[in-house]
Amino acid sequence: MRRPGWLFGSGADRVGLFVDGPNVLRSEFDVDLDDVRAAAADQGTLAAARLYLDEHATPGLIQAAEARGFDVVVTSGDVDVKLAVEATELLVDGDIDVLVIASRDTDFKPVVEAAARRGMETVAIAPGEYGRSDALRNAAHKAVTLE
Repeated sequence: MRRPGWLFGSGADRVGLFVDGPNVLRSEFDVDLDDVRAAAADQGTLAAARLYLDEHATPGLIQAAEARGFDVVVTSGDVDVKLAVEATELLVDGDIDVLVIASRDTDFKPVVEAAARRGMETVAIAPGEYGRSDALRNAAHKAVTLE
């Protein structure tokens, strides 16, 4: 829920950034994790910055993400499910004020809608025009497209 004196993007809000690695970190998008992190930090103070990867992630990618301040979550199961569950846990627990999802996957629309119903601001980050989910963008209060 929103804290008293809430002002979107004021820098006082706790931001939860959740990055769908398999859908964002693709060679055709050429996404820089620093750009994703900066776009989320524009919304407030990063309280969580998590990058979700599958078991095929290279040690170099994991190390690079950790060096950029991400908590890396590697799962042998469905990355989407793990990300959605953990994002929902943080918003239900009240640990974040702004939910930021970086993905091109419409599967995260229910998480964004649940956050909005709780009065939380939501942001969808797309890895580029070609990689944008219109459904996710339309569900979020704000959309950012990385160039």
